[in-house]
Amino acid sequence: MHPGIHRLRQPERVAFQSSDGNHATTYGELDRLSNQTAHYLFDLGLRPRDGIAILLDNDLRFLTIAWAAQRSGLYYTPVSILFQAAEIGYILENCDAKVLFTKISILKQAKVALPEGLQVVTLDESPYPNWYDAIAHYPSSDRADACEGAEMIYSSGTTGQPKGVRFDLPLHALGTVSPLIQKRIELHEVNEHTRYLSTAPLYHSAPLRYNLMVSRLGGTSVIMPKFDAEEALALIERHRITHSQWVPTMFNRLLALPESVRTKYDLSSLKYAIHAAAPCPVTVKNAMIKWWGPILYEYYSGTESNGSTAITSAESLTHPGSVGRAFHGQIKILDENFNEQATGEVGTVYFAGGTDFSYHKDPEKTQAARSPQGWTTLGDVGIVDADGYLYLKDRKSFMIISGGVNIYPQEIEDCLVRHEAVIDAAVFGVPDPDFGEAVKAVVELKTHYQNHDSERLKIALRDHCRAHLSHVKCPKSIDITDALPRHPTGKLYKSVLRAPYWRGHASSII
Repeated sequence: MHPGIHRLRQPERVAFQSSDGNHATTYGELDRLSNQTAHYLFDLGLRPRDGIAILLDNDLRFLTIAWAAQRSGLYYTPVSILFQAAEIGYILENCDAKVLFTKISILKQAKVALPEGLQVVTLDESPYPNWYDAIAHYPSSDRADACEGAEMIYSSGTTGQPKGVRFDLPLHALGTVSPLIQKRIELHEVNEHTRYLSTAPLYHSAPLRYNLMVSRLGGTSVIMPKFDAEEALALIERHRITHSQWVPTMFNRLLALPESVRTKYDLSSLKYAIHAAAPCPVTVKNAMIKWWGPILYEYYSGTESNGSTAITSAESLTHPGSVGRAFHGQIKILDENFNEQATGEVGTVYFAGGTDFSYHKDPEKTQAARSPQGWTTLGDVGIVDADGYLYLKDRKSFMIISGGVNIYPQEIEDCLVRHEAVIDAAVFGVPDPDFGEAVKAVVELKTHYQNHDSERLKIALRDHCRAHLSHVKCPKSIDITDALPRHPTGKLYKSVLRAPYWRGHASSII
């Protein structure tokens, strides 16, 4: 189960193609180029369990290079091109990569100081070796020591330095997949007939893993350079897309399109609209199911892959707000003293029996993610109902403590997004002399509300919250912004919003 198998069967079949139709990589080319790159990396001195880094945009060659490492028993670390120079430099130094694949244009824009000894290979003109030229004379056959590698992806660093998630590398025979990947293949019926629309940056864990999974099975991926709501609909029709992956902010953009645009495209080929990465408000989920039918499949997991839940559209309608039941690992809800909570009681979400991981070079954070029982957590808070369905409250680090009351922002954010004027919302705690913290909301408005009287809108939003939430949860103040600081994968940089209010104050956010 790797690209070479499909090269033997259908070498001209397209593995990846750009959404503009200008570039495509066949399975024959993927097998040849990834094998040549594997031989080249060996000559550069890399051996199984060494690592490379990839600092690229949504260029198809990103996936070919990832496959070269995957079939060489190497770790490969994708790096976000949106990171600042210090963040990129930190990851390149921390991940121990021996080779960096990038473009000179990206290096110039990032202005990053490269670690000493790091070998650089570029995909465009530069003083460094050019990838195509460097691999041209190497054989296209498998290396005799070919074996499975693994991604080593860094968290997006929304509340501190990015953490490198590292898995053990047993160096299994090429074509071996983990139990989690096998479960995902079965869960979403991925096969050689799959036509996958990739809507997000390839350096993020979910799109990278899903694209490589599709190419393992012989399917075809259509890669968007950047998400655009109407263009995504057009691509589903044009390429008869069967599978796609989204985050809730993308759903918001899709639902904000005029009705004439939303009904313009034939979406009948789409069978699996998979979403994760951020909480999806119930109203948004229901609106998407009403529009697209019962093809939404949500899952909850993380870069750490320590456990996973999943839920179908039908289950979402009977268990609104849930992220589903566990299909990888077992859910454990623990209190502050690591005691298991009763059904329906709030606590930190842990998984037992999932995938083991560590944070690279950070034993303290690795240990902090484990309970005394050996179970692991991503730091989320939630409850499990009598049927085994998990409901997330929020990140533990985002919890607001106001007057001794624990307040979870997600519930308030979901309420704000239900208002007709709001397309996105963030809620967090700010210093308050009486209560310790006060509830603060920052909202992004839909286009046709952006010229409305802002003070009247704020009053309307506060009234909306008071009509649906207990008053202690309602925002004490509301700001309006042009755009919330979200990562393209949907994760909200809440620390960026909080920071100005907490300067000079003690804060629990790390």
